Amino acid sequence: MGKITLLKFSFIVMLVAMVTSSCVSKKDIIYVQDIDTALSESQSSKYDAVITNDDILKIIVTSENMESVQPFNKVVSPVVNQELSIRSQETLQSYLVDDEGFINYPLLGKVKASGNTRIEFQELLKNKMLQYVKDAVVDVRIINYKITLLGEVNRPGTYKVDDNRITLLQAIGLAGDLTVYGRRDNIVVIRDMNGIQTSTRVDLTSADFIYSPFYYLNQNDTIIVEPNGAQIQASGFNRNISVYVSIASLLLTTVVVFSNLNK
Repeated sequence: MGKITLLKFSFIVMLVAMVTSSCVSKKDIIYVQDIDTALSESQSSKYDAVITNDDILKIIVTSENMESVQPFNKVVSPVVNQELSIRSQETLQSYLVDDEGFINYPLLGKVKASGNTRIEFQELLKNKMLQYVKDAVVDVRIINYKITLLGEVNRPGTYKVDDNRITLLQAIGLAGDLTVYGRRDNIVVIRDMNGIQTSTRVDLTSADFIYSPFYYLNQNDTIIVEPNGAQIQASGFNRNISVYVSIASLLLTTVVVFSNLNK
Protein backbone atom coordinates (compact mmCIF):
# COMPACT_ATOMS: atom_id res chain seq x y z
CA MET A 1 0.00 0.00 0.00
CA GLY A 2 1.53 3.34 -1.09
CA LYS A 3 1.85 6.43 1.07
CA ILE A 4 -0.80 8.32 -0.95
CA THR A 5 -3.24 5.45 -0.58
CA LEU A 6 -2.63 5.31 3.17
CA LEU A 7 -3.24 9.03 3.51
CA LYS A 8 -6.48 8.74 1.55
CA PHE A 9 -7.60 5.81 3.67
CA SER A 10 -6.91 7.67 6.94
CA PHE A 11 -8.75 10.76 5.69
CA ILE A 12 -11.80 8.70 4.66
CA VAL A 13 -11.93 6.95 8.06
CA MET A 14 -11.85 10.29 9.91
CA LEU A 15 -14.48 11.80 7.58
CA VAL A 16 -16.84 8.87 8.09
CA ALA A 17 -16.40 9.14 11.87
CA MET A 18 -17.30 12.84 11.84
CA VAL A 19 -20.36 12.36 9.61
CA THR A 20 -21.78 9.42 11.55
CA SER A 21 -21.25 11.16 14.89
CA SER A 22 -23.41 14.13 13.83
CA CYS A 23 -26.19 12.23 12.05
CA VAL A 24 -29.77 13.22 13.04
CA SER A 25 -32.78 11.26 11.80
CA LYS A 26 -35.84 13.02 10.31
CA LYS A 27 -38.22 11.69 12.97
CA ASP A 28 -36.15 13.40 15.67
CA ILE A 29 -36.71 16.93 14.33
CA ILE A 30 -40.38 16.97 13.20
CA TYR A 31 -42.90 18.51 15.61
CA VAL A 32 -46.34 16.98 16.44
CA GLN A 33 -45.92 14.06 14.05
CA ASP A 34 -49.37 12.62 14.88
CA ILE A 35 -51.30 15.90 14.63
CA ASP A 36 -53.77 14.38 12.12
CA THR A 37 -54.97 11.89 14.73
CA ALA A 38 -55.33 14.48 17.51
CA LEU A 39 -58.75 15.65 18.68
CA SER A 40 -60.06 18.74 16.89
CA GLU A 41 -60.94 20.60 20.09
CA SER A 42 -58.39 21.43 22.75
CA GLN A 43 -58.22 23.32 26.01
CA SER A 44 -56.00 26.04 24.55
CA SER A 45 -58.79 28.57 23.87
CA LYS A 46 -59.81 28.53 27.55
CA TYR A 47 -56.44 29.64 28.88
CA ASP A 48 -56.07 32.81 30.94
CA ALA A 49 -53.01 33.76 32.97
CA VAL A 50 -53.30 33.24 36.73
CA ILE A 51 -51.98 36.09 38.88
CA THR A 52 -49.26 35.10 41.34
CA ASN A 53 -47.24 36.76 44.10
CA ASP A 54 -44.64 39.27 42.83
CA ASP A 55 -46.58 39.93 39.63
CA ILE A 56 -46.72 43.57 38.60
CA LEU A 57 -50.20 44.54 37.43
CA LYS A 58 -51.13 47.45 35.22
CA ILE A 59 -54.78 48.31 35.89
CA ILE A 60 -56.73 50.77 33.75
CA VAL A 61 -60.36 51.67 34.48
CA THR A 62 -62.53 53.41 31.90
CA SER A 63 -66.14 54.61 31.77
CA GLU A 64 -68.42 56.82 29.71
CA ASN A 65 -67.82 59.41 32.41
CA MET A 66 -64.04 59.29 32.83
CA GLU A 67 -64.16 61.68 35.78
CA SER A 68 -66.09 59.08 37.77
CA VAL A 69 -63.27 56.52 37.45
CA GLN A 70 -60.36 58.95 37.82
CA PRO A 71 -59.77 57.95 41.48
CA PHE A 72 -59.12 54.36 40.33
CA ASN A 73 -56.38 55.30 37.86
CA LYS A 74 -52.89 56.32 38.81
CA VAL A 75 -52.15 59.58 37.03
CA VAL A 76 -48.69 60.57 35.78
CA SER A 77 -48.33 64.35 35.43
CA PRO A 78 -47.71 65.66 31.87
CA VAL A 79 -44.23 66.96 32.80
CA VAL A 80 -43.15 63.63 34.26
CA ASN A 81 -44.87 61.82 31.38
CA GLN A 82 -42.63 63.56 28.81
CA GLU A 83 -39.46 62.61 30.64
CA LEU A 84 -40.20 58.92 31.21
CA SER A 85 -40.00 56.01 28.83
CA ILE A 86 -43.12 53.92 28.22
CA ARG A 87 -41.76 51.17 30.47
CA SER A 88 -41.08 53.66 33.29
CA GLN A 89 -44.61 55.02 32.95
CA GLU A 90 -45.99 51.48 33.20
CA THR A 91 -44.04 50.97 36.43
CA LEU A 92 -45.48 54.16 37.96
CA GLN A 93 -49.00 53.10 36.96
CA SER A 94 -48.64 49.56 38.29
CA TYR A 95 -49.39 47.55 41.43
CA LEU A 96 -47.13 44.91 42.95
CA VAL A 97 -48.78 41.74 44.23
CA ASP A 98 -47.26 41.28 47.69
CA ASP A 99 -46.08 38.08 49.38
CA GLU A 100 -49.59 37.48 50.73
CA GLY A 101 -51.18 37.91 47.30
CA PHE A 102 -52.72 41.37 47.82
CA ILE A 103 -52.46 44.74 46.09
CA ASN A 104 -53.21 48.13 47.63
CA TYR A 105 -55.82 49.76 45.41
CA PRO A 106 -57.21 53.33 45.61
CA LEU A 107 -60.50 53.56 47.56
CA LEU A 108 -60.84 49.77 47.71
CA GLY A 109 -57.85 49.16 49.98
CA LYS A 110 -56.22 45.71 50.08
CA VAL A 111 -57.61 43.41 47.40
CA LYS A 112 -56.70 39.74 46.97
CA ALA A 113 -55.18 39.29 43.49
CA SER A 114 -53.10 36.11 43.65
CA GLY A 115 -54.92 32.97 42.55
CA ASN A 116 -57.34 34.81 40.27
CA THR A 117 -57.07 34.75 36.50
CA ARG A 118 -56.83 38.15 34.83
CA ILE A 119 -60.49 38.01 33.80
CA GLU A 120 -61.61 36.92 37.27
CA PHE A 121 -59.67 39.77 38.86
CA GLN A 122 -61.12 42.28 36.40
CA GLU A 123 -64.63 41.18 37.40
CA LEU A 124 -63.72 41.25 41.10
CA LEU A 125 -62.50 44.86 40.87
CA LYS A 126 -65.50 45.88 38.78
CA ASN A 127 -67.91 44.49 41.39
CA LYS A 128 -66.08 46.28 44.21
CA MET A 129 -66.34 49.56 42.28
CA LEU A 130 -70.13 49.32 41.86
CA GLN A 131 -70.73 51.47 44.93
CA TYR A 132 -68.76 54.26 43.22
CA VAL A 133 -69.42 53.78 39.50
CA LYS A 134 -71.93 51.57 37.67
CA ASP A 135 -70.39 51.19 34.21
CA ALA A 136 -66.68 50.69 34.93
CA VAL A 137 -64.62 48.72 32.43
CA VAL A 138 -61.50 47.21 34.01
CA ASP A 139 -58.43 46.02 32.11
CA VAL A 140 -55.68 44.13 33.96
CA ARG A 141 -52.29 43.27 32.46
CA ILE A 142 -49.29 41.49 33.96
CA ILE A 143 -46.42 43.69 32.81
CA ASN A 144 -43.57 41.51 34.10
CA TYR A 145 -44.81 38.38 32.29
CA LYS A 146 -41.66 36.74 30.93
CA ILE A 147 -40.29 33.33 30.00
CA THR A 148 -36.72 32.03 29.65
CA LEU A 149 -35.35 29.58 27.07
CA LEU A 150 -31.97 27.88 27.46
CA GLY A 151 -29.99 25.13 25.77
CA GLU A 152 -30.28 24.02 22.15
CA VAL A 153 -32.22 27.02 20.81
CA ASN A 154 -30.90 29.52 18.29
CA ARG A 155 -31.47 32.60 20.48
CA PRO A 156 -31.44 31.63 24.17
CA GLY A 157 -32.56 34.31 26.60
CA THR A 158 -35.43 35.84 28.56
CA TYR A 159 -38.44 37.17 26.63
CA LYS A 160 -41.19 39.55 27.75
CA VAL A 161 -44.72 38.45 26.80
CA ASP A 162 -46.99 41.47 26.35
CA ASP A 163 -50.10 39.41 25.53
CA ASN A 164 -49.93 37.48 28.85
CA ARG A 165 -50.58 34.35 26.79
CA ILE A 166 -48.00 32.23 24.96
CA THR A 167 -47.72 28.58 23.97
CA LEU A 168 -44.60 26.47 24.25
CA LEU A 169 -44.30 26.40 20.45
CA GLN A 170 -44.65 30.19 20.24
CA ALA A 171 -41.93 30.58 22.87
CA ILE A 172 -39.63 28.35 20.84
CA GLY A 173 -40.44 30.51 17.82
CA LEU A 174 -39.34 33.63 19.75
CA ALA A 175 -36.01 31.93 20.40
CA GLY A 176 -35.50 31.22 16.70
CA ASP A 177 -36.56 27.55 16.89
CA LEU A 178 -34.57 24.64 18.28
CA THR A 179 -31.25 23.83 16.67
CA VAL A 180 -31.17 20.59 14.69
CA TYR A 181 -29.41 19.07 17.70
CA GLY A 182 -32.14 19.94 20.24
CA ARG A 183 -34.21 17.09 21.67
CA ARG A 184 -37.81 17.70 20.68
CA ASP A 185 -39.06 14.68 22.62
CA ASN A 186 -37.72 15.73 26.01
CA ILE A 187 -38.24 19.48 26.60
CA VAL A 188 -37.82 20.45 30.26
CA VAL A 189 -40.25 23.05 31.67
CA ILE A 190 -39.48 24.45 35.14
CA ARG A 191 -42.43 26.15 36.85
CA ASP A 192 -43.04 27.86 40.18
CA MET A 193 -46.19 26.35 41.73
CA ASN A 194 -47.17 28.36 44.83
CA GLY A 195 -43.54 28.91 45.78
CA ILE A 196 -42.45 25.35 44.97
CA GLN A 197 -40.22 24.73 41.97
CA THR A 198 -41.56 21.89 39.82
CA SER A 199 -40.42 20.46 36.51
CA THR A 200 -41.86 18.27 33.79
CA ARG A 201 -40.75 16.89 30.44
CA VAL A 202 -42.74 17.53 27.28
CA ASP A 203 -42.61 15.58 24.01
CA LEU A 204 -43.10 18.01 21.12
CA THR A 205 -43.05 15.21 18.56
CA SER A 206 -46.45 14.04 19.85
CA ALA A 207 -49.70 16.01 19.56
CA ASP A 208 -50.64 14.89 23.09
CA PHE A 209 -48.75 17.85 24.56
CA ILE A 210 -51.45 20.19 23.18
CA TYR A 211 -53.70 18.98 26.02
CA SER A 212 -50.98 19.29 28.64
CA PRO A 213 -51.06 22.04 31.33
CA PHE A 214 -47.68 23.02 29.89
CA TYR A 215 -49.02 23.75 26.40
CA TYR A 216 -49.50 27.33 27.59
CA LEU A 217 -46.62 28.77 29.60
CA ASN A 218 -47.02 30.59 32.89
CA GLN A 219 -45.12 33.74 33.75
CA ASN A 220 -41.51 33.03 34.78
CA ASP A 221 -41.47 29.53 33.26
CA THR A 222 -38.03 28.31 32.19
CA ILE A 223 -37.65 26.02 29.17
CA ILE A 224 -34.50 23.93 28.80
CA VAL A 225 -33.72 22.11 25.55
CA GLU A 226 -31.26 19.28 25.97
CA PRO A 227 -28.86 18.17 23.20
CA ASN A 228 -29.64 14.93 21.39
CA GLY A 229 -27.28 11.97 21.11
CA ALA A 230 -25.79 13.19 17.84
CA GLN A 231 -24.79 16.52 19.39
CA ILE A 232 -23.31 14.83 22.45
CA GLN A 233 -21.31 12.49 20.24
CA ALA A 234 -20.21 15.35 18.00
CA SER A 235 -19.14 17.40 21.03
CA GLY A 236 -17.17 14.46 22.34
CA PHE A 237 -15.57 13.96 18.94
CA ASN A 238 -14.64 17.64 18.63
CA ARG A 239 -13.11 17.66 22.11
CA ASN A 240 -11.04 14.59 21.26
CA ILE A 241 -10.21 15.38 17.65
CA SER A 242 -6.58 16.17 18.48
CA VAL A 243 -6.30 12.76 20.12
CA TYR A 244 -7.81 11.08 17.06
CA VAL A 245 -5.43 12.94 14.75
CA SER A 246 -2.44 11.93 16.88
CA ILE A 247 -3.54 8.28 16.87
CA ALA A 248 -4.12 8.36 13.10
CA SER A 249 -0.70 9.93 12.56
CA LEU A 250 0.96 7.34 14.77
CA LEU A 251 -0.75 4.47 12.95
CA LEU A 252 0.13 5.96 9.59
CA THR A 253 3.77 6.40 10.62
CA THR A 254 3.90 2.83 11.91
CA VAL A 255 2.45 1.46 8.67
CA VAL A 256 4.91 3.49 6.58
CA VAL A 257 7.88 2.34 8.69
CA PHE A 258 6.90 -1.33 8.40
CA SER A 259 6.22 -0.87 4.70
CA ASN A 260 9.73 0.53 4.19
CA LEU A 261 11.30 -2.27 6.26
CA ASN A 262 9.64 -4.90 4.10
CA LYS A 263 10.96 -3.45 0.86
